[in-house]
Amino acid sequence: MAKENNTSPKKPKFSSWWIYGIIAVLLIGFQFFSNANLSNTKKTTTSELQEYLRNGDVAKILIVTNTRQAKVFLTNEALAKDVHKDVAEKPFALSNAESPQYVLDYGDPQNFENDINNAKVEFNLDTVIDYTTESNVFGDILLSILPFVLIIGIWIYLMRRMSGGGGGGAGGQIFNIGKSKAKLFDEKTDTRTSFKDVAGLEGAKEEVEEIVDFLRNPDKYTSLGGKIPKGALLVGPPGTGKTLLAKAVAGEAKVPFFSLSGSDFVEMFVGVGASRVRDLFKQAKDKSPAIIFIDEIDAIGRARGKNNITGSNDERENTLNQLLTEMDGFGTNTNVIVLAATNRADVLDKALMRAGRFDRQIYVDLPDIRERKEIFEVHLRPIKTAETLDLDFLAKQTPGFSGADIANVCNEAALIAARKEKKAVTKQDFLDAVDRIVGGLEKKNKIITPGEKETIAYHEAGHATVSWMLEHAAPLVKVTIVPRGQSLGAAWYLPEERLIVRPDQMKDEMCATLGGRAAERVIFNKISTGALSDLEKVTKQARAMVTIYGLNDKIGNITYYDSSGQDSYGFSKPYSEETAQTIDKEISILIEEQYIRAIELLEKNKDKLTTLAQRLLEKEVIFKDDLEKIFGKRPFDKDVAEEADKKDADKIESEEAARKEEEKIESDADKK
Repeated sequence: MAKENNTSPKKPKFSSWWIYGIIAVLLIGFQFFSNANLSNTKKTTTSELQEYLRNGDVAKILIVTNTRQAKVFLTNEALAKDVHKDVAEKPFALSNAESPQYVLDYGDPQNFENDINNAKVEFNLDTVIDYTTESNVFGDILLSILPFVLIIGIWIYLMRRMSGGGGGGAGGQIFNIGKSKAKLFDEKTDTRTSFKDVAGLEGAKEEVEEIVDFLRNPDKYTSLGGKIPKGALLVGPPGTGKTLLAKAVAGEAKVPFFSLSGSDFVEMFVGVGASRVRDLFKQAKDKSPAIIFIDEIDAIGRARGKNNITGSNDERENTLNQLLTEMDGFGTNTNVIVLAATNRADVLDKALMRAGRFDRQIYVDLPDIRERKEIFEVHLRPIKTAETLDLDFLAKQTPGFSGADIANVCNEAALIAARKEKKAVTKQDFLDAVDRIVGGLEKKNKIITPGEKETIAYHEAGHATVSWMLEHAAPLVKVTIVPRGQSLGAAWYLPEERLIVRPDQMKDEMCATLGGRAAERVIFNKISTGALSDLEKVTKQARAMVTIYGLNDKIGNITYYDSSGQDSYGFSKPYSEETAQTIDKEISILIEEQYIRAIELLEKNKDKLTTLAQRLLEKEVIFKDDLEKIFGKRPFDKDVAEEADKKDADKIESEEAARKEEEKIESDADKK
């Protein structure tokens, strides 16, 4: 199919402007030839004319009264003279009319006529003097109708622009305003994306592949009495590959694929959205079986009746009502499947989400470590990488990254390698790319005083120390005091991918986050504004523990989280003022407990904290190996824990073997 697409010649588009151009050229040419512009006629003067009259060379003078021009015709004897050899040749003309040899522009007609008559009398000439008027009929007609032609031409051009022929725009589509803006993908001409280009997302891909199979082989399912699903909703965080899945469906389905955004239905005119929905489904029905893909459907699919300020939502609600009717109403379209994508499924109308409209909700989650490796393999195909590049390592270094983030990492790594004039992209380039995306660009030229630099060093060393000492805190990868983006220093951790988080794990993370401010208190007995982002993070965590996850003993097993996103409580709080005070108090207690805990940890390890901060001031960037030299092996690491477990297992096994040996000896003694 691809070869056919490449070899098929594109037909040149015929434009009506070619016709207009040809007509204009013909008119100009006709005018050119009709005026006898190819003749050998020369201009002369009054004195030269007097000389020609004196010599008896002039046979006839034709005076054009309206243009004040005289045409001079010579005798045959005069044409044979050398003086007139330039005008003696017979000119090329379309008509049989005789052409003059000379033309003369005169001033006062009376004086000109007197001069000629005097010359005739003086030299006894029989020169014929005649009078005439000339008019260019074609030119006059052209000049008279040209303004009207221009006005009509401009009017036609504007009408075409307004009807959408000249492209979109704010004033475009005034006549086709109710027509759908959906882009139709043709499998023969458009670039195809296949399921091979979609890495990871195995569950979602399987669901979508089944939908494609529905359209390819409908009899397989309908023969058993089953009905083809009406629609599927792709839900997930931004950048996880929802639109990419839809593109893969467009490439694999081999059926007409209509693609548009939810905002394409929105217009300033009333009733346009509903009209475009009707037109879209009519087009899809005409080409059925077909797929309609609506990206960012939350633009028109929001719950009705919310924030209804004097008809502000009427137009959007009309559009949604029409969409509901088209998807599952009396006029249901057969063999038309609707795919939609959104990252705000919580705000969608319940009527849109019910079975019979969107029968399936396909959740496209952030990729895990195995899926991230597959995504790296896809995005690294066009990139020249070093042979020693470990994809497993890259997958481990990018927890929480979406597919779009990984694509950005690969591109950024290639740019960094090119900037360093490398022949291939190495492991370090990828690490630099991750640092740049997460932390921002390094600002080495930022002016920082020695005192501020020391505070930053102890702050970051506090984070590193506390996280090293706590079991459930994320293991440290790298610490730097080089300013990046908005931050004056940064610490990179490799968080463990957990599906369930327990209170002690969250408390350890909070304690590690507060380690920076605790270090400032321990070393300088002062605190600064540098802990703003840390305080924001721990406050959100503590509030979530108390009000969302029900992890606080005082509040109990209660959550005030609304998963539907409908904001059922409005501007009121779902709890009393007394409970609000309790919540604030418990959040404060929770944070202060972890702050005191971080201070106690740093007081015990003050010498190591100081050593780490001094090394950080010296090197500006330190890694996990530097911390191991100061603190020793982290006892909570998996490799250390596994080694300890192995030793314990070996010890138990040897003890068990010794016990069995003793029992055997005792039994032998009893037998004897």
